[in-house]
Amino acid sequence: MNRFLDKLMAYKPAIFIDQLLYRIDEDRVVATGAQLTFSLILSIFPFIIVFLNILTYTPLVRLEVLNELIFYLPIETQKIITDFTLEIAKTSSQGLLSIAAILGLWTASSGIQAVIRAINMAYDFKEKRSFVRLRIMSLIFTLGLMVLITLVFLTLVFGDLVTDKIFAIIDSEFLMNLWGYLRLSIPILYMILIFALLYKFSPCKNKKYRISIISVLPGAIFTSLGWLGISKLFSYYVNNFGRYAITYGSLVGIILLLIWLYISSIIIVLGGEINATLEYFKIFGFKWNKNKSLIANMSHIDSTPGS
Repeated sequence: MNRFLDKLMAYKPAIFIDQLLYRIDEDRVVATGAQLTFSLILSIFPFIIVFLNILTYTPLVRLEVLNELIFYLPIETQKIITDFTLEIAKTSSQGLLSIAAILGLWTASSGIQAVIRAINMAYDFKEKRSFVRLRIMSLIFTLGLMVLITLVFLTLVFGDLVTDKIFAIIDSEFLMNLWGYLRLSIPILYMILIFALLYKFSPCKNKKYRISIISVLPGAIFTSLGWLGISKLFSYYVNNFGRYAITYGSLVGIILLLIWLYISSIIIVLGGEINATLEYFKIFGFKWNKNKSLIANMSHIDSTPGS
């Protein structure tokens, strides 16, 4: 068994996967995802209130933009969010919405603060930042996230207007197909940027230790593509095969929202773990460390020299 593992761990992909699995187990990613879900469920509706207020200063139609954002969610969960938005719009004045937006920003930032702590844990850094500094950082990230999401839709809307005028002059099927692919890639690129910034600035690093934007791209790409893929698969399964309504009745929308947030939380933390694993190998070299190996621990391999 030892010889087989020694041969297997001669390959870098095997070493990377082993180290990543060790970190997932050591940092209790599944439990962290559950804790993060609790913070996010309290933050998602205040986030929507603030986001809708930001959209009032843009030419975007608010409900249409929100429908685009929740497109990948199960239908029952989409109904909850849409009904909440319509209720807020009908029963609240603009002044009350502005006050709710300020309070909502504070609440929504709590979810981002929980994400920052989870990513910091993935890097194995001790949290030395004060409560005030963490809160300010989470507020900036929350506002930045809303602005970036707004920019995504502004880019798409104005991009459609520009391309419509171009296609009216130049009838090119190639350009139309090209814009179709670019239109799909724009939200993904923005998502990668958002997660890259989150992974870069979340860890409580010291002055000697710097995290470059390039080093966090693997985790950002994994989180963006993984989140889109898992959300689409989850939505497809629930809409076509899941029978949650039989078990949960009228609570099915909330239950599905919780499950989706739980899956999303795990993916976000996993992105941080991937970046942290790559940083570990960058510092200590791409070698198999039996002291930090899930496979070695499960196989009860002696980690002392000469084993």
